[in-house]
Amino acid sequence: MKRSRINDIMRAADEMIRSHGFVLPPFAYWTPDEFKARKEVARALIDARCGWDITDYGQGRFDEMGLFLFTLRNGRLADLKRGGGMCYAEKLLISRKDQLSPMHTHVIKAEDIINRGGATLVIELYGSDDLGRFAEDRGGTVFCDGIARSYGPGEKLKLAPGESVTLMPGDWHAFWGEGGDVLIGEVSTVNDDLTDNIFVQPIGRFADVDEDEPPLHLLVSDYDRWL
Repeated sequence: MKRSRINDIMRAADEMIRSHGFVLPPFAYWTPDEFKARKEVARALIDARCGWDITDYGQGRFDEMGLFLFTLRNGRLADLKRGGGMCYAEKLLISRKDQLSPMHTHVIKAEDIINRGGATLVIELYGSDDLGRFAEDRGGTVFCDGIARSYGPGEKLKLAPGESVTLMPGDWHAFWGEGGDVLIGEVSTVNDDLTDNIFVQPIGRFADVDEDEPPLHLLVSDYDRWL
């Protein structure tokens, strides 16, 4: 993705988030130079990979296959393993109209996916086999706003604004906006985007960036190189 396109997506996302009554935290608006100057006091943010995350999954077709994310807070895997401490994470996402976030699951992370506003969020669901692998012939059970719901393989769950679904490790899912763009909330156990995204197709989690202009703000995938 061109950096200029990423910068434009950031501006548009901030506007949409504000239109729904949410405001990103102050560090979201640091310039790269400000982030570098504050990197020691911001070490917890950097280590937790909080911040801007825009991906086309390495496919170069963001409008068709892509996702905007902002990690607001993220706990520590060590706390999750010992069962105490900061075991949770929170994100805001934007899924554009007909923009696919491709079929994937998580080994560790359980997550609530919440339609915070906008159009309808469609989630395509599949179950897993006994080893947690994608099973095209299996469904399962999820909880929608705390109510158990059985689904068949490939069933499309539709969430209106205010509705949510809880997905457990091994619940395979893809999603997109139907009828317009959707602001999504994600509340989960500790998030590890480096290792805990398992895709059906052999695709990447992060975008390859073409530096055609300076970054407006750093992506989480920029931290290792810039900071």
